[in-house]
Amino acid sequence: MGSKYPRSVRDCLPLWAVMLEAVLIVLISVTSLGDQKRFTVAYQGFQDFTIMAVFGLGFLNSSLRRLGWSSVGFNLYMLVLAVQWAVLVDGLFFIIFNGNVPIKLNSMYSATMSAVTVLISAGMILGRANLVQLTMMTLLEVTVVGVTRMVGWRFFYMEHHMDALVFPVFAAYFGLIVSWCLSRPLPEGAEEKAQMATSPSLFGMLGTLFLWIFWPSFNSAPLDLPSEKRTVIFNTYFALAVSAVTATCVSALAHPQGKINMIHTHNAVLAGGVALSAPGHLISSPWVAMLLGLIAGLISIGGAKCLVSFNQVLGIQDFSGVHYTFGLPGLLGVVAYLMLLWNAKPSLIDFQLLMGTAAFSSALILSLASGLLTGLLLKLKIWRAPHETKLDDQTFWEFPHLAVGF
Repeated sequence: MGSKYPRSVRDCLPLWAVMLEAVLIVLISVTSLGDQKRFTVAYQGFQDFTIMAVFGLGFLNSSLRRLGWSSVGFNLYMLVLAVQWAVLVDGLFFIIFNGNVPIKLNSMYSATMSAVTVLISAGMILGRANLVQLTMMTLLEVTVVGVTRMVGWRFFYMEHHMDALVFPVFAAYFGLIVSWCLSRPLPEGAEEKAQMATSPSLFGMLGTLFLWIFWPSFNSAPLDLPSEKRTVIFNTYFALAVSAVTATCVSALAHPQGKINMIHTHNAVLAGGVALSAPGHLISSPWVAMLLGLIAGLISIGGAKCLVSFNQVLGIQDFSGVHYTFGLPGLLGVVAYLMLLWNAKPSLIDFQLLMGTAAFSSALILSLASGLLTGLLLKLKIWRAPHETKLDDQTFWEFPHLAVGF
C-alpha cells in the first residue's frame, strides 16, 4: 500500500532533516567541553533524566489505537533534535553575556528540560501534524523556551533551577493554543483517534510508570545543593504517592459501579509530582507535599471528567490529557510556590514574591503568544499535510502486515 504522505513533502523531508543536522554539527563545532566536578554522580542523574524522557513520554501516548508507533518514534526524533537545538539556543545567550559556550552536564540538563517541554506540548497535536510540522514546532518552541529562561534569569533574577517553575504550565498552554489552531473546526471522526486499545493501554501505563519512578530525579536535577536535592526527592515521592492513591480511589468513587477508569489512573498519578516541580525545595515538612499531591490528584481527575466537554465546545482536542496532567497541577505548584514565598522571612517577601510573579506571568504570556503564532504557522497550506483524519500510523510508518487488515 502506498504512503498517504504528499510526495512533495515526503521527498524533501529526509533531505531537509539531514541538512538541518549538518547545520547543527557546524554550529556545535564552535562550542567546548567544560570541566565538571563529580561528573559520575551528575551523569547518573542525567541518565534518569533521559530515561524518563525517552520511555516515559514516549510510551505515555502509545495507548492511542491509531497513533502508538508515532508516539514512541516521533518522541525520540523530537527529543534528540530539541536537545541539540536547545544547547545552541542556550549557548547563544552565553556568548552574548559571557563570551563562550562551555558544554557541561548542567547544559544538557537545561537542554533536556527544554526538550521535555516540547514533548509534552506535542502530545496535544499528535495525529494532527506531520513530521515536518513537528520539526518546525520543535525548533520554534525550544527557541521560545530559551528566551523565557533568559528573561527569567536576566530580568527577574531567577536562579537557573527555577525553570521548573514554568515548564509544565508553559508546555501545556503552548500545546493547548497550537492544538486550538490546528483543530478548528473539529473534523468528523476525530473522536475515533482518541480510542484506546486494551494491549496498547498497558504500554501507555508503562510510560506513566516510568515518569512516576523518575519524576523525583527530574525535579531535583536542576538543584545544586545536596540538601535541596534531598528535600525535593522526598517531597516529590510523597506527593506522587498520595496522588496515585487519590487517582485510584476517586476514579472508583466517580463510577456508578465503582470501577476504576484507566485514563484517570494514566494521568492523575503524575499530578502530585508536577505540582511539586516549583515549590518542592521550599517545603520543609512532607505533610505539605502530601496535601499538594491530594489536591493535584483531585484537580487532575476533575479535569479529566469536565474538560473533555469543555474542549469540544472550544474546538480543542487533547487526546493525552496534557491540560489536566501538566497544566492545571503546574498552576497549583506555582500558586503553592508563591504562597511559600509569602510565608518566608519578611526581608525576602517583597522582592522574591514580586520577581516570581513577574517571571511566571511573562512565561505564561510568552507561551500563549508563541503557541498562537506557531499554530497559525503550522496551519498554512505550504506544509501540504493530509487531512488530519488521515494522519495515523499508517501514514508515516511501514506496516508489512497491512495485507491482513491491520
